[in-house]
Amino acid sequence: MRKIGNQLTARLLHILQVEITFLVSLILMALIVNYIAFPIQVDGKSMDPTLHDKDFGFASVISLHTEELERFDVVIVKVDQEYWVKRIIALPNETIRCENNEIYVNGKLIDQTFLDQTYVLDEIKEHHVFTGDFDEIQLKDDEVFLMGDNRVHSLDSRIMGPFKLEQIHAKDLYIVWPFNHWRVVK
Repeated sequence: MRKIGNQLTARLLHILQVEITFLVSLILMALIVNYIAFPIQVDGKSMDPTLHDKDFGFASVISLHTEELERFDVVIVKVDQEYWVKRIIALPNETIRCENNEIYVNGKLIDQTFLDQTYVLDEIKEHHVFTGDFDEIQLKDDEVFLMGDNRVHSLDSRIMGPFKLEQIHAKDLYIVWPFNHWRVVK
């Protein structure tokens, strides 16, 4: 009888160890995802050709809290229950407008060297527009203006309006899959 009791105790201890290991793993994973590196898969072509549909990587949550946001940073923004990958075009308290596919921030034309100019010209040739004109928008001290790099196919601040700083979940993107797309996008 004692042997059966010892076996039962050993099984219960083993089950308890497995459950504790599982619980600790979940807690560690939640801490990593919320405070260190956020896993993200690109959905759609709003960031083409910089990022491609189904690219998978990690965004830095730590960098968001240790570095200032800068113009042209790639960020992960939470919209309802989804996470989108976009680029910061204008920062808090700035003004932004677009005229003839040219973007002006605080009245000055900005140079968007991150855009693939051949791709931009091809999109203009096909769609007769790339960014689309919009009147000047004044951002508040807790707002940023975000756009996808593929403006013709991007749902962003031009349609949704400015995003709140609190919606930004992470910045910078480290693509790890597929392997031939591996790179850091900042």
